[in-house]
Amino acid sequence: MKVKVGLVQDSPVFFDKEKTLDKVVSLTQKYAAEGCQLLVFPESFVPGYPRGFDFGATIGSRTKEGRELYAEYHKNSISLQGEDLNRLEKLSAEENVYLNIGCTEKMEHNGSLYCSMLYISPEKGLLGVHRKIKPTGTERIVWAEAGAESLVSFQTKIGRMGGLICWENYMPLARMAMYQKGLDLYIAPTADARPEWTATMQHIALEGRCFVLGCNQYHTKSMYPKTYQKLLKKSPEVLCPGGSLIVSPLGKILSGPLFGSSGLVSATLDLEEVIQSRLDFDANGHYSRPDLFHFEVEGQPKTVNE
Repeated sequence: MKVKVGLVQDSPVFFDKEKTLDKVVSLTQKYAAEGCQLLVFPESFVPGYPRGFDFGATIGSRTKEGRELYAEYHKNSISLQGEDLNRLEKLSAEENVYLNIGCTEKMEHNGSLYCSMLYISPEKGLLGVHRKIKPTGTERIVWAEAGAESLVSFQTKIGRMGGLICWENYMPLARMAMYQKGLDLYIAPTADARPEWTATMQHIALEGRCFVLGCNQYHTKSMYPKTYQKLLKKSPEVLCPGGSLIVSPLGKILSGPLFGSSGLVSATLDLEEVIQSRLDFDANGHYSRPDLFHFEVEGQPKTVNE
């Protein structure tokens, strides 16, 4: 099976959920028309990754202004109970394209936020959600931790897919939890634009013997509303230069990394290469040594069949 995938390296309309969703619609329509069967959006694309913000929090102290900023971020985060999800499901169906949407998600029953990625099928709608199990550093100020129930995977018409967000990909056991699902497409939205991230994506492709789709934003300080630019006085103009790329199961870069601009990073993938690559290494098969090692994730769900 051959599948055309696209990574949308772009910027949100920062802290404005409705305008960012409008942008998701226009970008999806554009790239679906170019033949993409799966489109991946970056980490917290809706309503934006809050790079450079401290939300007024230091050890032992929080400010009134920081709490107000959090409330604004919460207001513009996605809810899966209502029109936000309906709009994305309708878009996926109308354009006949799978969507992987990075977002900050709010719950109806509490005030916590989660860094999430939504898996949306053109036929079935929302297949499920991965929520970050470990926000990194000061991300923990605004994002709560999810549990093993969030380590999801899906058997779809364009291959078996799953993945982790940003530095979750540096957690060896979290990676193994995904490898044991036998993924064809490993999706890794991120906010990490270091050159070293390219090497990380290649390592995961080689280790997991799967296609790796690493998607990041391109974002500059001037793209922030003026209201928020004052919070970033010490930040450089280019806050995130991108670096999205697609890697083969043998660790070869097929497209990207794209640095310094918005754009689509795309490739047509032959899923037969996944099986071919496992001739000499299979982390979930003949290289797993179950006689020596036992690995089980308490509470991880079974792969969902579309």
